Amino acid sequence: MSRLSVRRILAVTGVIVLVLGAGLFAACSGPPEGSAEWYFDQAYKLAKAGDYQEAVDIYTEAIRIEPAMAKLYVNRGAAYAYLEKFDLAIADCTKAISLDPKLALAYINRAYAYNSTGNYEQAIKDSDKAIDLGKNVADAYVNRAYSYLQLGDATRAVADCNEAIELNPNLATAYFHRGFALENLGKKEEAIADFNTFIQLSNNPALVEKARQEIQKLTQSGATGAVYSKP
Repeated sequence: MSRLSVRRILAVTGVIVLVLGAGLFAACSGPPEGSAEWYFDQAYKLAKAGDYQEAVDIYTEAIRIEPAMAKLYVNRGAAYAYLEKFDLAIADCTKAISLDPKLALAYINRAYAYNSTGNYEQAIKDSDKAIDLGKNVADAYVNRAYSYLQLGDATRAVADCNEAIELNPNLATAYFHRGFALENLGKKEEAIADFNTFIQLSNNPALVEKARQEIQKLTQSGATGAVYSKP
């Protein structure tokens, strides 16, 4: 058995999706200075630069101005997740859902945070809800695949990764998850192919190195399976 220590977030063996953008954090253009939207934009820029704590502070100022704006809680929750403050991330996503129950991104991000705290069953419920809402569905499938992997259900993990890849063939984390799931199912060659695809698509050097190590292990030995574990 090999044991791979994996962190998503992000992180990124799971997916965090932020409001209004294809990237991690959403941005607004041209809002009045001092408005909640303006602070939202500033916080986005800070988060993109990796200044997550400062982004949290700016999102908090925006929330002070517009406490009923659900997307502020979603993105602040994402920043908390990057800071590994998962309880705060869950609280913010829960608040966002109370303000807008159809905000799929809040369920996706909360699923990620639940996965990070080991609450895989609740993460699956949130991923289910995001899939039902029909937005950012590929990301929801990836998060649910991670949950299934942690629960030892490689077959369902593969199925969810297949769905994610069909929806978004360039979603690197889907190949990463599926590689481990296939390895657990004894499908060594297919696992190696997925790890190679992940290496081609990913811009995460640490996870690329982990994928290379897994390929080396599979190539050199008759691996019997991989186990996901949290650090």
